Amino acid sequence: MKHAMLATATAALMALAPLAQAQDLKMSHVRPQDATIDVELRAFSAAVAEATGGDVNVEIFPASALGDYTTVQERISVGAIDMATQPAATAADRRMQISSFPYLAGNWDQARAVYGPGGVVRETMAGLYGEQDITMLAAYPVYFGGISLNVENPNAGSVEPNGIKVRVPGIKSFQLTGEALGYIPAPIPFSEAFTAVQTGVVDGVIGSGAEGYYASFRDVTKTYIPANTHFEVWYMIISNESLAGLSEEDQAALLEQAAAFEATRWDVAEADQGRNEQRLVDELGATVVALSDAELAAMAEKVRADVWPAVLEDVGVEWGQSILDQVAAAAN
Repeated sequence: MKHAMLATATAALMALAPLAQAQDLKMSHVRPQDATIDVELRAFSAAVAEATGGDVNVEIFPASALGDYTTVQERISVGAIDMATQPAATAADRRMQISSFPYLAGNWDQARAVYGPGGVVRETMAGLYGEQDITMLAAYPVYFGGISLNVENPNAGSVEPNGIKVRVPGIKSFQLTGEALGYIPAPIPFSEAFTAVQTGVVDGVIGSGAEGYYASFRDVTKTYIPANTHFEVWYMIISNESLAGLSEEDQAALLEQAAAFEATRWDVAEADQGRNEQRLVDELGATVVALSDAELAAMAEKVRADVWPAVLEDVGVEWGQSILDQVAAAAN
């Protein structure tokens, strides 16, 4: 009888063994369910599951369900959350502001050279994440940033003071950029930003782009100004602890699928930006202001002159300038 019971127990444990080997990884992102990033991450999750033979299950948590992106990055650093695809949280390291430096890239080709595989900013960010016990798996290009307003701006191409108050992220580069472009910046947490615009506390938002405004501010966007304020790139990151918990084969498969995820995104990101700008017009009736090359150049020149020196002081002049020099070389 004892032998029979032992055999039964052993068989049961063997049946459960494959399940015990499977790894469930929680992935956070900041957009609502069914937004572009949500759809693309679910496709990535399916690809990882197939590539690992079901060994790795990436569970997607949209709309910051696991916490604000700053909190999520901190929790990934200590292994409390597995993964995220989101903006870099500069509260953890002010040098991460280099990723959202205003007017760092002027067009999509320059952006790919700087933020894509082998690009100086991408490699720099990978190193900074590494110092937080986080591995960067991929960069996710989103868009060139712009300005969303719930009011009209008859001088949208001017950098002169306009009296319009806008929400900006609590990041120095965005605050100074808003001011340099003539706006009154008001640092407000993202979770409170929509209500702030809706109730008239501010007249609009700086810090996102057409996709972000459509996803999160569609009911309060009457005017969109594609000022190319910054190049928005998010990063797919994983806790070193979570990565080390996978077999070597599953780690390799995860890295391969992350590289494919990034390559696909670079191929579609520019068209995606244009499509989202048109959605603001077609679905919301918003006005998208056409800025001339001269107006964009004047904005870039003003911000680089006013903002770059101040942000360099914040991140470390020598360290930051060395990266800007490499960016300039890559853009030529």
